[in-house]
Amino acid sequence: MNAEQLIDAMNFLDEDLIREAEETRSRVIRRSSWHRWGALAACVAVAVFAGTQLMPKTAPQPPQSLEIPSSGASGPSQPASADLPMITIQSTGASGFGFEGYMAFDIDELESVNPWTKEVTVKFLPVYENPITYDSMLRPTGANERKMKALLLDTAQKLGLDIQNTPITDNTPSEEQQKAITEKMAAVGEEVPEGYFDPTTLIMEGNGIKIEVDSSLTALIEFDPPVELPEGYRFRFDATSAEMKKAASWLSLEYSGLLSGMSKPLLDQGMADRNIYQERSYDVVFYDGSGSLEEQIISYNFNRVAFYNNDDGKLFLARVYAPDLSQKLGDYPIITADKATELLLAGNYATSCPYEMPGKEHIAKVELLYRTSTYEKVWLPYYRFLVYLPEEKTVEEQYGMKSYGAYYVPAVEEKYITSMPTYDGRFN
Repeated sequence: MNAEQLIDAMNFLDEDLIREAEETRSRVIRRSSWHRWGALAACVAVAVFAGTQLMPKTAPQPPQSLEIPSSGASGPSQPASADLPMITIQSTGASGFGFEGYMAFDIDELESVNPWTKEVTVKFLPVYENPITYDSMLRPTGANERKMKALLLDTAQKLGLDIQNTPITDNTPSEEQQKAITEKMAAVGEEVPEGYFDPTTLIMEGNGIKIEVDSSLTALIEFDPPVELPEGYRFRFDATSAEMKKAASWLSLEYSGLLSGMSKPLLDQGMADRNIYQERSYDVVFYDGSGSLEEQIISYNFNRVAFYNNDDGKLFLARVYAPDLSQKLGDYPIITADKATELLLAGNYATSCPYEMPGKEHIAKVELLYRTSTYEKVWLPYYRFLVYLPEEKTVEEQYGMKSYGAYYVPAVEEKYITSMPTYDGRFN
């Protein structure tokens, strides 16, 4: 993709991607994440492969009271198939604008409600092929329009929209926009690729609510005007954990339809790491904590409903993540955290940190999770190690907080992986 094409591609980024970049920027400035990118950098990072997470369904029912999940269940013990497909891990692009890092006074602050803990045993987990692929112009192929429409209608109905009389539109560029792009590309000797202007998002709008469902089956809900919570509720970036739990409780009741597919909705407030001002900020995300440990792990990583506040403490966005997990490759044997540690120390890891893994004594935390980016070719489980970064000592001295970087080791047994990651010293 040349410069002109990139600019044109940026012009036609889905609005939800740009809005997601703005959320990233907001969190950099006002809250926890310190992935060192500004608004423009975030937009480009989204353009060159943004990460997302993904949601559920069924008939409305009042959500159960909020809980912090407990652990202790055993994982599935089904036998691995002898003909499981080999997995090729492909790099889908890197942001180039920062790295996955977290700041905290101590690692104990970086709490998680991950249903997996080191005390439980997981022998097998499913691996899925992402049905959506992207070309060099970031155009998705493989989208299931039927599923997109079903998610749009389901979400709209749960929010009280009249789905019988509210039209469905899409994000096809206007004729004027198409003409302008065509002329720009012709001026540099390029032709508009086939399908370049095809729609990638379905839209429904009414009653102050706009719903957009993209090819990844993420429903973006925009509230206009933003919704103000009742007096006594505080839904702000600087709210305490207890205040955000209280706000989350109200949101879960007010928008119970969005959580109706969850038998046991659990609140995930994120790790709430600190920003350079030592402030913490908490998320409001729900997943289903019912079923087997495997089912909880899948819901925790893929099937989520998230609510977002603006600067005024009002609800302005929500997301329902419902990725297409129909292309299951199989249930693969999972290595232990101890084995993953051995691979980490041997250099078999992927990281966006600009530093080589500094040593076993600096490992601060490990958890089992999926990398769920829309742009991952295959969704498989990884062990994520949070590692103290001695190279960031100046940050610690300046801000009084420790820096931890994320290092990923595939959790699937090595014999099923054709391209085991090996750190080669590259940043991103």
